[in-house]
Amino acid sequence: MPLGNISIAWGAAGAAAALSASMYYAAGVPSSQVFGPSLVKQSNARAVALTFDDGPSESTPAVLDALAEAQARATFFQVGSNARRLPEIARRVALEGHEIAGHTETHPRFYLCTPAMIARDIERGQRSLESVHGVAPRLFRPPYGARWFGMYPIVERLGLRVVMWSLSSRDWERPAEWIAQHVGTHTRPGDVVLMHDGDTTHPGDRRQGTARALRAILAAYRAQGLRAVTVSDLFGLTT
Repeated sequence: MPLGNISIAWGAAGAAAALSASMYYAAGVPSSQVFGPSLVKQSNARAVALTFDDGPSESTPAVLDALAEAQARATFFQVGSNARRLPEIARRVALEGHEIAGHTETHPRFYLCTPAMIARDIERGQRSLESVHGVAPRLFRPPYGARWFGMYPIVERLGLRVVMWSLSSRDWERPAEWIAQHVGTHTRPGDVVLMHDGDTTHPGDRRQGTARALRAILAAYRAQGLRAVTVSDLFGLTT
């Protein structure tokens, strides 16, 4: 290959790599504000917001028990199809003083969806949660934390605030002891902590590790003088 062609090829490869990195940052890094505004962390706070994605599931009662023992409050980003499958558990979350937020109907990967598909799944999720709880949530988190083209127009039309996170528990891949140590030692005032009380739309008791870790995490917060509150309380929102 002529040297000129090699230079062009290398230049194209470099541009593609740069574009890929830029898209990863814009869509996948929680602190990114490229596609639109997201709540990530609150400054000057002496509290933290624990958030739980993908429920309700058969693991949710154990998570609720741990929160109740510590008199802590949290925000649950519920999947519409899961809430319709387990409405009593979904409603128990709200009855115990926790905040309900949206997490779509079927937990799709937005970067594999058209804007119309994204809008339809978010709207269906909102309707499902409204049918279970009597009111549609005002906070929303995209599945896998992946913001994408077409997402912000629909969340804005629905009047939703997008919530990401500043600390991930990685509870979908780590054992309870690691989760407790990681979250308990790395949480800082004002953090929004990502955890899970379900596993996408899979039925079953798959998050017992999260529930076990939660008790140790809440004990660590008490020792640090940190309160666990809802996202709306942390950011002073009126929803």
